[in-house]
Amino acid sequence: MSIPTILVVEDDDAVRQGVVDTMKFAGYEVIAAPDGRTGREAALTATYDLLLLDLVLPHHTGFDILEALQAERPGQAVIILSAKGEENDRVQGLKMGADDYVMKPFSARELLARVDAVLRRTTERQALGQRYEILGRVIDLTQAQIEYEGGHSELSEREVGVLRYLIGNPERPVPRDELLRHVWGIDPHRIETRTVDMHIAHLRKKLADDGQSILKTIRGRGYRLALNS
Repeated sequence: MSIPTILVVEDDDAVRQGVVDTMKFAGYEVIAAPDGRTGREAALTATYDLLLLDLVLPHHTGFDILEALQAERPGQAVIILSAKGEENDRVQGLKMGADDYVMKPFSARELLARVDAVLRRTTERQALGQRYEILGRVIDLTQAQIEYEGGHSELSEREVGVLRYLIGNPERPVPRDELLRHVWGIDPHRIETRTVDMHIAHLRKKLADDGQSILKTIRGRGYRLALNS
């Protein structure tokens, strides 16, 4: 098994060096960039497994980098390194595809735990298959679309994430808080949001699943994708 590579984009020299040292000590390969310009270039062209991304950067912000990744490297694993007072920025970053965030100042132990968790989820996602046929629909995770006779519906990156997670947990209903934590990287106890319900409704529409024969709601327990229907 190859050693994962971590890309660190952080303009504070002390923080960046501390993160680099922590990752190297844990056995990871590390690439580092000190600003948004070099960070964006590395994020789009380098070979790496996980990006540790500061949001407030010179030249290009972390949001600029996330937007570029959405267009050119969708699904890239990202952890935001966020200052304590930037809650709105953290939420926006998660909506733009980041997997998790770590609030500054953080301990090496906490950062490594988050890195390990995101890398583990990424590996699990990659181990899943890419095409699933259910009641005449084909869910194609690689192409991010649902195919049916006569056409197809495009899936957003977050919709793909929801489907991946449900496919990876086929034997049980998945609670909405679990989806928030693992797909959005949001602590459900810190934020009130209807985003999971909205994404489930959009997916049912794209699946033409008005009767919930494919994407089932198990009352009081969560959602389950009926792969064996």
